[in-house]
Amino acid sequence: MSETTSTKGSDFESGLAKSDTRVADFSGHGRTPLQHLQHFLHGNPTMVPIIVLLFGIMVFGLLIGQRFFNAFTMTLILQQVAIVGIVGVAQTLIILTAGIDLSVGAIMVLSSVIMGNLAVMNGVPAPIAILVGFAVGTLCGAINGVLVAKVKLPPFIVTLGMWFVYEAINFIYTQNATIRAQDVTAEAPLLQFLGNTFQIGGAVFTYAVISVLVLVALFYYILNYTSWGRHVYAIGDDEDAARLSGIRSNKVLISVYAVSGLICAFAGWALIGRIGSVSPTSGYEANIQAITAVVIGGTSLFGGRGSVLGTLVGALIVGVFAMGLRIYGTDPQWTRLTVGALIILAVAADQWIRKVSA
Repeated sequence: MSETTSTKGSDFESGLAKSDTRVADFSGHGRTPLQHLQHFLHGNPTMVPIIVLLFGIMVFGLLIGQRFFNAFTMTLILQQVAIVGIVGVAQTLIILTAGIDLSVGAIMVLSSVIMGNLAVMNGVPAPIAILVGFAVGTLCGAINGVLVAKVKLPPFIVTLGMWFVYEAINFIYTQNATIRAQDVTAEAPLLQFLGNTFQIGGAVFTYAVISVLVLVALFYYILNYTSWGRHVYAIGDDEDAARLSGIRSNKVLISVYAVSGLICAFAGWALIGRIGSVSPTSGYEANIQAITAVVIGGTSLFGGRGSVLGTLVGALIVGVFAMGLRIYGTDPQWTRLTVGALIILAVAADQWIRKVSA
């Protein structure tokens, strides 16, 4: 009996030695090239806007030539999208949590008029006025966060209502009066600092351009290499699962809205530098422009996927198409038509890419 068992065991082992030892691998098996592209874009959401940006630069470079494709024009585009890029970073943080903030533009303007009125009209030292503006922006964002996280109101409704509240406070506080650029220059030139320019070769930069690049790099690092950033993505992907895994989602959400408000206040400082004066009616489209940059930049409106780098690229896409069409001599409405089409295509692409995780 033992000899028979030994014979069977040796037969089994000899058969096993001849068997295939490769480990089963189902990654990518049977995928079409289109499905491979879909999976690649799902893991690299910034690639789509980068391709669109390079395509736009190439097309307008061929159509317009040297008038478009030169250092001055390229840096002028950067100057024009700097404020949208800053507000876009704030909006990206909110949308990554599967929310939206329609009040970012109003927070930016309210912060800017508080800085301007304190420094120019009330004689407060400009650095202190700027810090007060930052505090007001942070407070506004935190109020939004509490209403969303604690009171459990929908972000769209909360920020739509607060948009009107902050806008009304802005007009009541300023009595709809604009502070002239020459008065700002005379009393508080620091408020215009981010609008100052410097030249490198044929390229002209403003300090606002440098600040948006630094801001994007900072939050790219924070979102990708810190626990807070990972919590932001986790909440946007599935808030209930994030809470069950031990993430204090309410605290994170409030902090996200507060940080967003702080960034909007910084954009308010940049806005004064951009236009020179302090106006309660400036920047009224910033919220829509920021959402446009975020969506075109590949951040999903459903949360949990996207990048501040993509938002900057999205803002540059709008800037490139606007500048290219203007130099080419087309009607300004073609710019709005093009941007509208890009938004729809970006959302359609996001829906297609998201099917990977469905």
